[in-house]
Amino acid sequence: MPYSLRINIMPSTQISKSQARTHIRATFSPEHILEGAVGTTAGEFLEAADGDLEYAAPIMGAIIDGQLRELDYPIKRDVNIAPVLLDTSDGGRIYRRSLVFLMVTAADKVWPGTQISVRYAVPDGGFYCTRLNAPPFNPQDLGRLEAHMREIVSADAPITKREASLEEIRALFAARDEQDKVRLLEQRERPSLMLYELLGREDTYYGYMLPSTGALKHFRLIWTPTGFILQYPRKDAPGILRPIRAYDKLGRVFSQADEWLLRMGIEDVGRLNRLVGEEKRLNEIMLVAEALHEQNIANIAGEIERRHQSEGTRLVLIAGPSSSGKTTFSKRLAIQLLAHGLRPFTLELDNYFVDRKFTPLDEDGNYNFEALEAINLSLFNQHLQALTAGEEVILPRFDFLTGQSVPDRAARLSENQILVVEGIHGLNPNLVPDVKRNVIHRVYVSALTQLNIDNHNRVPTTDVRLLRRIVRDARTRGYTATDTLERWSSVRRGERRNIFPYQENADSMFDSALVYELAALRPMVESLLLQVKRDIPAHIEAKRLLSFLTWVRPLAPHHLGLIPDTSLLREFIGGSILKDYHPTSPGEKLD
Repeated sequence: MPYSLRINIMPSTQISKSQARTHIRATFSPEHILEGAVGTTAGEFLEAADGDLEYAAPIMGAIIDGQLRELDYPIKRDVNIAPVLLDTSDGGRIYRRSLVFLMVTAADKVWPGTQISVRYAVPDGGFYCTRLNAPPFNPQDLGRLEAHMREIVSADAPITKREASLEEIRALFAARDEQDKVRLLEQRERPSLMLYELLGREDTYYGYMLPSTGALKHFRLIWTPTGFILQYPRKDAPGILRPIRAYDKLGRVFSQADEWLLRMGIEDVGRLNRLVGEEKRLNEIMLVAEALHEQNIANIAGEIERRHQSEGTRLVLIAGPSSSGKTTFSKRLAIQLLAHGLRPFTLELDNYFVDRKFTPLDEDGNYNFEALEAINLSLFNQHLQALTAGEEVILPRFDFLTGQSVPDRAARLSENQILVVEGIHGLNPNLVPDVKRNVIHRVYVSALTQLNIDNHNRVPTTDVRLLRRIVRDARTRGYTATDTLERWSSVRRGERRNIFPYQENADSMFDSALVYELAALRPMVESLLLQVKRDIPAHIEAKRLLSFLTWVRPLAPHHLGLIPDTSLLREFIGGSILKDYHPTSPGEKLD
């Protein structure tokens, strides 16, 4: 007989059949709730609320029950909703991605079959782009392209999407001779993919888009002899386009990296994925990439030695954003300086952190370890003056687990010894304002270049540094991926304030990126990102990082063993023989 469930029901309980709901609620806050028909899009709800909530920047997307969604996402149940604005990281990515699609589509309409490659980001908000299958645009042609882009914006042309099979997409890209995208599809782990369409042109973009072009009002195309810059608004000034500052030194690094990648035949992630499956070729690429690092470090050491002899340079300041590999670079530079006949003594600026209880807080109330005030400047300058005067000091060591500075070892410089200081603030003029210019050689270290996913989808170097930091923080500081992700916005604010404005002041630049590192980091960082809980804001960023990592073929465990134990990457993944290395010189006292 049928199973029956008997429970006691209070007499006042009323239960009856319900009709299918025709309306749903979107909750912005307990005081602001809107109701609309089932299937109302996120954008429609956000637009309806705009008059009451007065958004500070244009709306790019939505957060619905903790998940990032596009504006055309249909809502079919009661939800909590919040806008994603242009002045946020996610909003900026949606804007830039849609803007690239607009540019590529407009170029194809004006010059059918033309191919554009988005190479790298430039300071003050812009992408440096090149034309692949034809000579560079002249100023007049670039003006035509910008004018057509603005026509499409004025028309508010719809950007639609559909799911398509890999076979269909592969055939589409093969017919357009876009081999970068064909190669990338070899790594796709699912049988289908989303195609975006604008004015009849379909393409793949690995992230969310705007539903139409009307919001893409702020952009500018800037001509250069070899390409052009697609300028976009920065999130800290979403309504304006700032003048692009000169970036001659960075530009040379970018050009050199591009030339090297072309010579090695590794233009994009698809090429790297193929190499990961070729044992001998992979080993060669890893060795050559490491050799290039060593060559560049040796060149910098040679320039310091020349200036030491001719100008009396005695202080080397090494600066760069978080997780650039400054610590390992400073030690490898010290070794090269020894090879050039100089005797370096290294100081890590991170060891001069104030105790955690004195660490300044950022705008969100979190510890701001990247602020200049997080450094004990008084002690640092006192030690700098004493060391250069030949006096003995007791160096500090910062314990990241306890958050305290503790005495470490005694040290004294001998005559003509080179002092090497690394840290995030090395280019900040307020760090050592009274030291003469000829005495200092400044070095900027960062992961300046990175393989792009394909010609239209970049891998931001910021993402690579974030992945490095997640792996390192988990291994050495006991942090979860959630901890690192939640601190990252504070880190980025500090970089924009204290590092990037001064990078062109460097005497030398070192690109710490390694062409194979995404493949090496993926198997280590994935498990950490998967632990980020779904119901917290950091999950959105973890999901984004996991999504783009699926396009990278991971190194096998035995491949990780091929990474040299002096590699800069070892600073993050572990196994570096330089971890406890300090160049020992006459006059130094070690406990």
